[in-house]
Amino acid sequence: MKIGIVGAECSGKSTLSTWLSIELKSRYASVALIPEYLREWSTHHGRPPRAHEQAHVASTQAAHIRQAQAICVVADTTPLVTAVYSDVLFQDSSLYGSAVTFQRSLDLTLLACVDLPWVADGIQRDGVAVQRRIDARLREVLLTHQLPFATVYGLGAHRQQAALQAIDHADATHRAGLPASQGPTWAWICDTCSDADCEHRLFSRLTRPPLVGV
Repeated sequence: MKIGIVGAECSGKSTLSTWLSIELKSRYASVALIPEYLREWSTHHGRPPRAHEQAHVASTQAAHIRQAQAICVVADTTPLVTAVYSDVLFQDSSLYGSAVTFQRSLDLTLLACVDLPWVADGIQRDGVAVQRRIDARLREVLLTHQLPFATVYGLGAHRQQAALQAIDHADATHRAGLPASQGPTWAWICDTCSDADCEHRLFSRLTRPPLVGV
């Protein structure tokens, strides 16, 4: 079971992935947490990577996830996030091909939503405006390439429960030997649920051009 958590900066990816790596030890014989290589790189260099350094960050993150030997792997971000940042910040779309292929190889994609309080960390974070642009572009890429995903909203226990529900769904799909898109029907009842189909419909409405005269 390989779980990739994606999302814009300050969307709770690291907190959620750390919590899941501990919680899932009761379900799987071995669990590996793959931290965000970008953070390690930025701490080492004292700055975010530049345009020509994005490919290295993406490929290293992918390699760390692939090399994990555990039965369950929880990845705090994937190459897809790097590809989106490279596109939005540097107008470089060259990383999408390999990033989308890699994302499709995962058993579950969790999209951490930007409903948490903003917290600056002094090195990587570019501000709320960039955060919103990244979130919108990431959703667009997931939908355009038909990459199955579950959204994770809320604070604390609500956010954790949404993630666990998505994992239950993915685990059932994985055990049945089905592609992620053909798994059991999502059945969560909540006005801000993590049902991927609900998310897709909501995002489609939000991005639909307004009718003339309305």
